Amino acid sequence: MKNAVIFDLDGTLLNTLGDLRGAVNYALSLRRLPPRSTDEVRRFVGNGVRNLMRRALPAGTEDTEIDAALADFKQYYAEHIRDSTVPYDGIPELLVILRKRGIKIGVLSNKIDSATQELIHHFFRGKVDVVFGEHEDVPRKPDPTSCKIVMEKLGRKPEEVLYVGDSGTDMKTAKNAGLTAVGVTWGFRDQDDLIHNGADYLVDVPIQILAMLD
Repeated sequence: MKNAVIFDLDGTLLNTLGDLRGAVNYALSLRRLPPRSTDEVRRFVGNGVRNLMRRALPAGTEDTEIDAALADFKQYYAEHIRDSTVPYDGIPELLVILRKRGIKIGVLSNKIDSATQELIHHFFRGKVDVVFGEHEDVPRKPDPTSCKIVMEKLGRKPEEVLYVGDSGTDMKTAKNAGLTAVGVTWGFRDQDDLIHNGADYLVDVPIQILAMLD
């Protein structure tokens, strides 16, 4: 019996792709570089925003220029973080059901912590127990450290927790932390990525996650 669920954020709870693309292309435009498509940004997302910006820039871009572009990205994204971002269909209703059943809910993201906190506060205020984004002193997913921190804050053991995400990084995170890995098919990655990286279950709509709790 599971009594807690830890969710990834981007591509799992929220469709943030439009606003991420907008910030990437703003940083690129300042450098007179061509914009990236939605599909390109979808592939680049994961493992933190610095890696997103590094992948969006031309191969071989120096670290100092990546850092400068990242600063522009962050400034723009902070001002446009909710221009087009929305919850996936069925997610708000699922969180309400989980709360009513007494299931603890955590959110764990490689997104900057301040942005993660803001989005959860705006879209899911009162529905999430623990929110944990990127911290400079904590390794990013798929390292299990951040996941273990969230579990400790939730007061739960690995065998009591489902980990729900849309990427191979999420599935690896779950496995590295000893959790049951649930891959969602509505996010930024395809099913093959989820299966290849150890998904125990795949779900096509949020309500199916309830069946994984028993």
